[in-house]
Amino acid sequence: MATARVIPLHGNIPVNDAEPAMARQTARRGRTEPVEPAPEVTATEPDQPAPPRELADRLADFVAFTRRRLTGEYEVDEYGFDAELADNMLLPPLRQLFQKWFRVEVIGAHNLPESSGALLVANHSGTFPIDAMMTAVAVRDHHPQGRFLRMLGADLVFRTPVVGSLARKSGQTLACNADAERLLRDGNLVGVWPEGFKGIGKPFRDRYKLQRFGRGGFVSAALRTGTPIVPCAIVGAEEIYPKIADLKPLARLFGFPYFPVTPLFPHLGPLGLVPLPSKWFIEFGEPIRTDEFEPGAAEDPMLMFNLTDQVRETIQQTLYRLLSQRANVFLG
Repeated sequence: MATARVIPLHGNIPVNDAEPAMARQTARRGRTEPVEPAPEVTATEPDQPAPPRELADRLADFVAFTRRRLTGEYEVDEYGFDAELADNMLLPPLRQLFQKWFRVEVIGAHNLPESSGALLVANHSGTFPIDAMMTAVAVRDHHPQGRFLRMLGADLVFRTPVVGSLARKSGQTLACNADAERLLRDGNLVGVWPEGFKGIGKPFRDRYKLQRFGRGGFVSAALRTGTPIVPCAIVGAEEIYPKIADLKPLARLFGFPYFPVTPLFPHLGPLGLVPLPSKWFIEFGEPIRTDEFEPGAAEDPMLMFNLTDQVRETIQQTLYRLLSQRANVFLG
């Protein structure tokens, strides 16, 4: 895939056109006197600076990107992932939220493998799944190799018009063991949020208390593929939409798992959908190896339970530690 290439701008550095004149001595009345050195001559700056090379490169890349989109000369994998579109259209606006609004600090990116597969398991919160999007930006921008995170999403995501199509193009796929195992065997970084709607839809009073991790399906996918599990703790998402109530009749009407009421929504209408600018931390923990277990280990319910509990407890303790280090919800 062709990626945008930015060439750093090197401005012209002023140089001296003439060296100071050599000191000369002239005999005058029986003594020698030094001759004053010639004044330094500096090159004059041009009246109008040349157009920035970086801007020209960006414009050329945009034109080339647009041409490829119009002519269909771009690649989409079997899951619908369009890496070029994700890099040029989907990630940039999320990156602004990541850097300017939430001011996310990323810890432990070196724990993600350089090129092999791994299953990233994270806590889920925030009423809307913005935490998953911010995690994708963290992996893309802070991983040494700039890898993509292939996220596993709920079926509701892919049933929603427009959202489902964009999710596919950004690299997401349905949260099922078959797709998860194929992605892992192909060497992808796969992200899963096993709390599901129980995590993002929990009331604000239960913030940072992990919910049940489903049936441990993510553990079986890692065991069958022999890929490591990377625990991921996210602090900050709980405060962006504090859920204080749930309008269940409206949730049933629209087919949603819940219909949240926050301090700003629905009272302020669309303005209430703006997330509060909380301070975020995303920490990737040390990988938990699964390639040391015997073949068929995924069929052992006790092993599944123990591994699931180990991952959950690791994330919970990391959340407590990060919370103790955060001085202020909005200032960090």
